Amino acid sequence: MVRGGGGGGTPGGGAKLSDAQAAAKLKAAGISRVSSGNCTDRNRKNCTSLEGIRVGTVDGVIALKKKSGCKITVTGGTETNHAGGTYSHWNGYKVDISRTSCVTSYIQGHATKHHKRGDGAWVWRVTSGGKTVVDYADERWANHWDITYY
Repeated sequence: MVRGGGGGGTPGGGAKLSDAQAAAKLKAAGISRVSSGNCTDRNRKNCTSLEGIRVGTVDGVIALKKKSGCKITVTGGTETNHAGGTYSHWNGYKVDISRTSCVTSYIQGHATKHHKRGDGAWVWRVTSGGKTVVDYADERWANHWDITYY
């Protein structure tokens, strides 16, 4: 089933941005960023860094805001202390956003409930042409959505 999601898969989507470039793009779209440590250093786990985030990931978050009409707050980016792997936070594919009722309603209405991860998070998936475009993992215990843009 193909359903509209939050973007991703854009041309040039693999290019990486500096923290300042990504923050400026998000701010221009009305998207805020918060950090428990009030910092942006990607080597500190209590910071929220966007250093090295992929253009496609930033564009996906912006598309999610535009399509959903929801307030979007980035709570996790490319900083250390996330799970590893190819499609990881560190490699710029993932972002965490605040889990609001607006965002949750939009995701659950525009993605397909797909599977439960080993940590218990349900994954809601958007596909196009038989390929996964975006995965939204509902990390309720952390009060955020863990989003992967492929």
